Amino acid sequence: MTGDQNDMLARLKSTLPSRWFADTSPILNGMLSGIAWGWSWLYQLLIYTRLQTRLATATDSFLDQIAMDFLADRLPRRVEEPDARYRSRISRELLRERGTRAALVAVLTDLTGRIPIVLEPARPADTGAWNGQLGYGVAGGWGSLMLPFQCFVTAYRAQGGGIASIAGYGGPAGYGNGAIQYASLAMLTGQITDQEIMATIAGVMPTAAIAWTRISN
Repeated sequence: MTGDQNDMLARLKSTLPSRWFADTSPILNGMLSGIAWGWSWLYQLLIYTRLQTRLATATDSFLDQIAMDFLADRLPRRVEEPDARYRSRISRELLRERGTRAALVAVLTDLTGRIPIVLEPARPADTGAWNGQLGYGVAGGWGSLMLPFQCFVTAYRAQGGGIASIAGYGGPAGYGNGAIQYASLAMLTGQITDQEIMATIAGVMPTAAIAWTRISN
């Protein structure tokens, strides 16, 4: 394999005059194998380092550094989040549309997996209008031109999968149902907090616009 110890050993031996040594030279092989191991380690380090220069190939803590460089502390890695999923989230965030209604809906859908409800009181398509397709008591909500650059958002929490190996409240322990113990929301792997939802909304809203938000299950 290119770059492994055997490859490096063969490359080193190829630079030596063939008439100097016998076909089988254990002492020479032993000495050169130590050098070959060091060169092989450096070669693997070079390959690894080159991967970390691009978001598409970066791994491990280098992905966290890329997120910090471009997004500060707005997109930390979630607990036990694999590289592929984190890389995808970083890519979406770097090219994220902002400052529009569509951007607000898209970012919350990406975050929670659930489509939010957005009501703009100054938008007839949301509130309905007299003698229009939407009418009183049919659809929409109360409109008002006294609330410019404002909207009401209902964001939904992500549907979690519970806590592995822990029995549910009132459920029997044993027989594959898990142990009984006190648990908290902090034990939920990859849990999306309400604070993260609020920060995500603030990150795409236009300057001087207000999103009155409620978070629901």
